[in-house]
Amino acid sequence: MPATSLAKVFGYDSFRPGQEAAISAVLAGRSAAAIFPTGSGKSLCYQLPALHLPHLTLVVSPLLALMQDQLAFLHRHGIAAASIDSAQSREAVAEVMARARSGELKILMISVERLKNERFRSFIQQVPISLLVVDEAHCISEWGHNFRPDYLKLPEYQHQFGIPQVLLLTATATPTVIADMQRKFAIADADVITTGFYRPNLNLLVEPVAGARKLERLADWLGARTGQPAIVYVTLQKTAEEVARHLTERGVAASAYHAGMPTEEREALQRRFMAGQVNVMVATIAFGMGIDKSDIRQVVHYDLPKSVENYSQEIGRAGRDGKPSDCLVLANRDSLNVLENFVYGDTPELAGIRQVLEELKASGASGDRWELMLGALSDQSNIRQLPLKTLLVQLELREIIAPLFAYFAEYRFKYLQEPDALVRQFEGERRQFVEALVQTSTRARTWCTVDFDRLYRDHSAERSRVVKALDYFQERGWIELESKQMTEVYAVLKPDFEPAALAAELHGYFRQQERSEIARIQAMLALFASEHCLSARLAHYFGDLAVPEHCGHCSVCQGRIARLPAPPALPPLEGQDFQALCGAFMRRYEELKGERPGVECLTRLLCGITAPLFTRLKARSLPGFAALEAYPYAEVRDWVSRQMG
Repeated sequence: MPATSLAKVFGYDSFRPGQEAAISAVLAGRSAAAIFPTGSGKSLCYQLPALHLPHLTLVVSPLLALMQDQLAFLHRHGIAAASIDSAQSREAVAEVMARARSGELKILMISVERLKNERFRSFIQQVPISLLVVDEAHCISEWGHNFRPDYLKLPEYQHQFGIPQVLLLTATATPTVIADMQRKFAIADADVITTGFYRPNLNLLVEPVAGARKLERLADWLGARTGQPAIVYVTLQKTAEEVARHLTERGVAASAYHAGMPTEEREALQRRFMAGQVNVMVATIAFGMGIDKSDIRQVVHYDLPKSVENYSQEIGRAGRDGKPSDCLVLANRDSLNVLENFVYGDTPELAGIRQVLEELKASGASGDRWELMLGALSDQSNIRQLPLKTLLVQLELREIIAPLFAYFAEYRFKYLQEPDALVRQFEGERRQFVEALVQTSTRARTWCTVDFDRLYRDHSAERSRVVKALDYFQERGWIELESKQMTEVYAVLKPDFEPAALAAELHGYFRQQERSEIARIQAMLALFASEHCLSARLAHYFGDLAVPEHCGHCSVCQGRIARLPAPPALPPLEGQDFQALCGAFMRRYEELKGERPGVECLTRLLCGITAPLFTRLKARSLPGFAALEAYPYAEVRDWVSRQMG
């Protein structure tokens, strides 16, 4: 049966390695994990079974771009599939839900964040689901790269929605991460299908280059390979712009691509690359997910990748047509601190965690609900938004809080027709309601802000009715509507926790994460400086031992072991003037908070790591900001500790 669908629906003559085993496990009613290299056909492992399973296949994917690519593929093959995402109108979402309810849809794709929405959860509980698919499943594991806190709740959602089976898909999972994924979803060893990480057509090359010479070397390298599609990966947006400009000046036409560009511009650039109109793309890691271009001949890491997993994923975009392709790392230790600082910046300070817990405790004392705006809580606690989300998920997993729903705190609109004309569209009680909405919405030039409290107090108008009316007005083209300031509402299940003890426990959890991430960076350096075959070392990292010990086509096998140049020597920290660097910041901090900043806070200032509080304190304008960014974070932290006694 699967083989018939393979040819008839998808037009393939045979399965690729691993596909048939994963598909057979799912069709036999078992949960499975498919760990295949980038570009080796993971998606088919759910697309084909979905046609034969009795109910809906629900796919959780971390990126909108990935969803759109897969939907386009499914539609081309006549498979009833849809997605629900934040860019859709209410009517579009309602239509998708109706198709899912009626059983017409075979595949529904969503982001994991959609499962936090109470309305969506109640809808999905009414729809029978055969299979939960988790794309980029390494996001589930706290020990994997690109960890996404909301993914931790997927095992609970599987149980909650009564979904009998799960299929996990990823290209980059170490043995530790695979074991974690298996345990969380009770997958048998025999149903974890890995196809190996060795790609014989990829030439893995590591070249030691001092930071000052990298641009010149890159231009020479690409200049000798003109006309061949290439991706050059960099860490920072400004580096992407600088490198693309320099290459173009040197006669290698290159375009920059990064998350700071307008969406339309990025999408147009990606289309041109896919069509072969742009050959060299200088990009941050925002580029590449879902890129299925078979003839990429070079992937160059101008800056060090974030981890071995990222490196594996990024080089996996080269040579998908099976032809020889070069993967070059221009390696030195200059940018090591930048990578490590990203990690340290995501570890919340103990005081920040304590502040969040005190807020929660106060809400629990005054009722059974906790309302928060992520941005505002991030500012107050000085915890970046991603680690703050992780903190909230940890509180959920400890059953201290549970998500109820989220709503937009502020709605504003501008009239596209006169208010009187809008009111005249209605009769009786409805007209009175619309009149009240118009009268109570305060107008500033063109935009009117809705006053929900006054509408409820003076006119008994429920919030849900007001929002529904505004949506209706927008649908009819009578107003232009904007909503902002998402407020999340949680139930407080255990208000009697001890904030100090729990803060210490959670801080320990984050420090463990930090150590794991720093070890990941060190593992990557060890790979690039290896004296043994790079292809074999890379495969071994992912637990694949069935590979040749000497590939013959990596830089080590060709006799070039990379001795990574050390960064330029720095003067000892003891010669720095602590007061001159930190005094102004400490004064501003004390004025705002009424207490001295901690060691971690000052270390972040000196290493140039952004934090929510620094924006309010205008820290970038102070002499200490990023003054010691060239030094390792841990050394700066020790030095600050000694200065503060």
